[in-house]
Amino acid sequence: MVAMLYDRDIREPLFSFLEDTYGKIRIIEEKIMGSSRADVVMVTEDSLYGIEIKSDADTYVRLSGQVKDYDRFFDYNYIAVGTSHAMHIEEHVPDYWGIITIEEVDGEPDFYILRKPKENPHIRYEEKLSLLWRPELQRIVGRNLEHKYDYLSKKEVIKRISAQISYDCLRKEISTELFERDYNTVLDEINRFRVEKMKAKPRRKKRRLKGSSAVLTSDGKTIKKPDLKVSHIVRPKKKKASKKR
Repeated sequence: MVAMLYDRDIREPLFSFLEDTYGKIRIIEEKIMGSSRADVVMVTEDSLYGIEIKSDADTYVRLSGQVKDYDRFFDYNYIAVGTSHAMHIEEHVPDYWGIITIEEVDGEPDFYILRKPKENPHIRYEEKLSLLWRPELQRIVGRNLEHKYDYLSKKEVIKRISAQISYDCLRKEISTELFERDYNTVLDEINRFRVEKMKAKPRRKKRRLKGSSAVLTSDGKTIKKPDLKVSHIVRPKKKKASKKR
């Protein structure tokens, strides 16, 4: 009997496989995009890869909607599937999506690129830019544009960037910002920008409720907060990548 691989068995070995395959990368997990949540966002020096994981325990119930959302935000997309899906996954994703198959070999997940991804023809550049924080967008403006647009809304700044900076340039700029992103200082950075540039009030920190993943907002409402797992390590490209099959 073939052993069943679950999401928890797949993630860390998958990240090591991607590092061996692509070299310098950054992994961001559980990223909200549209009405879905990307399992994995892989940042390379000039592209964002969306990666959806379908373990042997998962179904295709939400996949069609997820595909549409991934296609809005990422330059390339992969689906990584367990053995139970490998024979028919090509029927469920577009032909420009890459496919990684996963099986257990000697008690460990083994990965194989069944199909390399092609560039996503449906990406919306403004949607991809929306993944950045406001201060990150402002740094891109400062490096590339004459006007600073300090007091415009995030949506308006994205429009200005999209209209005035070539996408070849933007791809590298977005990756640069995501490589440098520090999740430990995000609120302080955003608040400094709001106060100094936009003359707005700082956002209040949310208090986590003891023993739960919920948070209490400043107006007393309780909301569920996703447990975002983020890799802060940007590893240099290895001199020798592991041998591909």
